[in-house]
Amino acid sequence: MNDKTAQNTTTEEPEKLDLRSHVIAEDKQADLLRLFPEIRTEDGKVDFDKLKLVLGETVDVGRERYGMNWPGKADCFKTIQQPSLGTLLPRRDESVNFDTTENLIIEGDNLEVLKLLQKSYLGKVKMIYIDPPYNTGNDFIYPDNYAESLQTYLQYTGQVDDEGRKFSTNTEADGRFHSKWLNMMYPRLYLARNLLREDGVIFVSIGPEEVASLRLIMNDLFGEENMLEILTRVAKLTSNKGTHFSPACDYVLAYARDVNALPEFTDTAAQSDEDYLALFRFNDERGKYNEVSLYMPSLDLRPNQRYYITCPDGSKVIPPPGKVFRWTRETFDRNRDDNRVIFKQTKTSPLLNEAGERANWNIYTKIYLQERLEKGLRPSTLLDSKSFTNSTASKELIRLGIDFPFSKPFELVAHLASICGVSDGDVVLDFFAGSGSTGQAIFESNRADGLRRYFILVQLPEVMELSKFATIADVTKERLRRVLKKLYDPQDGQISMENSSLAGFRVFQLAESNLKTWMASADSTSASMIAKQLDLHVENVRPERTSEDILYEFLLKSGFPLATNVQALSLQNKTVYSVADGAMLICLDLNLTHELIRAMADRDPKPERIVCLDAGFAGNDQLKTNAVQTMKARGVTSFRTV
Repeated sequence: MNDKTAQNTTTEEPEKLDLRSHVIAEDKQADLLRLFPEIRTEDGKVDFDKLKLVLGETVDVGRERYGMNWPGKADCFKTIQQPSLGTLLPRRDESVNFDTTENLIIEGDNLEVLKLLQKSYLGKVKMIYIDPPYNTGNDFIYPDNYAESLQTYLQYTGQVDDEGRKFSTNTEADGRFHSKWLNMMYPRLYLARNLLREDGVIFVSIGPEEVASLRLIMNDLFGEENMLEILTRVAKLTSNKGTHFSPACDYVLAYARDVNALPEFTDTAAQSDEDYLALFRFNDERGKYNEVSLYMPSLDLRPNQRYYITCPDGSKVIPPPGKVFRWTRETFDRNRDDNRVIFKQTKTSPLLNEAGERANWNIYTKIYLQERLEKGLRPSTLLDSKSFTNSTASKELIRLGIDFPFSKPFELVAHLASICGVSDGDVVLDFFAGSGSTGQAIFESNRADGLRRYFILVQLPEVMELSKFATIADVTKERLRRVLKKLYDPQDGQISMENSSLAGFRVFQLAESNLKTWMASADSTSASMIAKQLDLHVENVRPERTSEDILYEFLLKSGFPLATNVQALSLQNKTVYSVADGAMLICLDLNLTHELIRAMADRDPKPERIVCLDAGFAGNDQLKTNAVQTMKARGVTSFRTV
């Protein structure tokens, strides 16, 4: 990239860490562990060799240590640290309400896209849901030359000449079957973690084939202390396939970005569940309640929760040896005085009397419905609703007229978003978007309660055989168009799609950068190659690219989200783009003038950053020097030419 930057700001020299001495203050170690959970040792210390590896230093990893390793793990960090040379091109013709929506659908290899989103969406995503390939031996598309992921993607999608690299199925006969899957997942999850907010949550659907491997790499990346749960989803109700067992379930791993910043989860839908409400079959002056035994044999042994309780006839009861009550003595006395304890005579009591024999009494506590509802119900780890099954997802696609073989029900994603508190203004990311279930979940949720949740979907334009859709990305877009038509059809007395800012999505496509890059190769140092490259960079913008293409690349590289408000201004009879209400000005004109430079610098409110094309100076070094001085004099923080 021909990126020439005028340096006119000073920053403090960051405090440096001496990795050679391995002497770092405890507070600094805590910061490192928070930023890089993958460097944590089994006893919670910093693994300095692993820290060096994360930071790009070469390390001898032969020494034994606790952790998960596989062939190619060290190369994963090289893949992560390799910058992307791509950009995201806007596709207005494939979008719905491009100028008013903040929802994004991005066609491209998700590794490259995640790299491009790092600056603009760092720490801004509330929830990530992904349904990656389960690695069953026939459903895994993988770039054979994954070290050149952008180039491989461009060849796969026909954007450059094919040189033999391809995407292929990861077959079980491959000697690196599991390692290839791990090499694909690890860098993507690493980059995805950076995008989560401190109170963010990631949910990953997975089958039995890789659930153990996934848990280990999630522990490695997010920290074992941030694992929330492994949820079990009932995926099939009537299947009789399989050799020894009929597979009926898959799993959803849930991890927090920082469990200490995460509020408690509640399942609001369960509050109206008829089966749950039916449990509260008793009534007193406080209302409906259920009876729950004070003694539960599954509780861990705690010294302050095993004690004698005096029953109505004066006898005393106690749990069996090694077992305890649910409450401490103090809690029991307080609840008994508040009429929340029930004694029942029975011949099958699990409790013992003072002689060590089976007691005649059992003890129950009152759990009031209203109090439970006010506190909020914790979501179950068993996702057994019929609306979460594969058949539900298939029926929904049939209703929409979409022919697609594999899809998660949008109700599942909506449920996960609800329990972790995705609310107004929050962003949900799915970088294995498939048919677009996550997008429909957000549309349906917003339509139901009027809140403004947003999604970012990333999908590889994988070719579909024997389908009316050319690629899976085409399925994603068409499904969401049809969902919007269903939700915002004025013929049914509903608000029209054009009149709702919640309805729509912007489509972007991964491509090579708008700015020509230096092509490194074996003969790149030859005189003829250098001369050729210099000729190419006299005009460094690709001729087929539009001003809008370049604009969005600048937004990404400057750290602005793709849905940032952009307005076209006219200054000195030339078009200048105002970004985020004037925080940044972008001028793509190829004929810059002193008057235009001053007009941008004098703009009110004062822009923090101004970006121009280097070609706009047309080799006029004096004009460029004057522009730098003008920006400094006017107090513009950053002036950049590309």
